[in-house]
Order: sequence, then C-alpha cells, then structure tokens
Amino acid sequence: QLQFVESGGGLVQPGGSLRLSCASTGFTSDYYAIGWFRQAPGKEREGVSCIGSSFGNNKYEDSVKGRFAISRDNAKNTVYLQMNSLKPEDTGVYYCARRRDSGLCGGWNLDDYVNWGQGTQVTVSS
Repeated sequence: QLQFVESGGGLVQPGGSLRLSCASTGFTSDYYAIGWFRQAPGKEREGVSCIGSSFGNNKYEDSVKGRFAISRDNAKNTVYLQMNSLKPEDTGVYYCARRRDSGLCGGWNLDDYVNWGQGTQVTVSS
C-alpha cells in the first residue's frame, strides 16, 4: 500500500521542540513535493509546511515561519519537520502527504495532495 507513516509526536511544554518524521512506504517520494498539515480539534486541516523536490522550494504557513524547519533525506524516503518554540496553538494531529504529480509546492488545497498518513499527535501544554 502506498502511503506515508508519520512519527515523532508527543506531549511537550510550551517553548519545547519536537522533530516529526514522514516516511514513505511502497513508493519513492523523491520526485514529489511533500507537505505537512495539521488538524486541531474542531478545526479544519490546514497546511503547515511543504518541501519541493528541488533545493530551495520550501514553503511555510505564516504562524510557523522562523520556528519550524522542513527537510528531506531522499536516501531514506523521509521528510522531517523540526518544530521549535512550540506554542499551545500548535497542538493537533500532524499529517504528511505528497503533492499530486508535482515536485513543486503550491497552495494548501487538500485535494492537491495524496497518500495521506494516519497522523501523529502533537500536544503543547504545561
């Protein structure tokens, strides 16, 4: 089955850090842009960050700029999201998915992304 597996979530205090991993299973994700999304309770899923297949094509949602960093290791078919200076409003289930048929990051339209994983829970609380 072609999908991503997210890991690395957990409970952290405000100001803390987590690194999330997104590993592809059953396919090579090198050629596609990969996006991270999150969904807080009672809210719609929203885009957080995206990394393109080429160097320099990264994108961040405004609220995480300067705090989150996305990277990829194509040899491991894995994309990472380093999250620093976490805030309670960062709480949610974090998902990754690949951009449909494109190596470029575009908008945050969920229909443009496929092979969604099951998500990993991030809770920021004191």
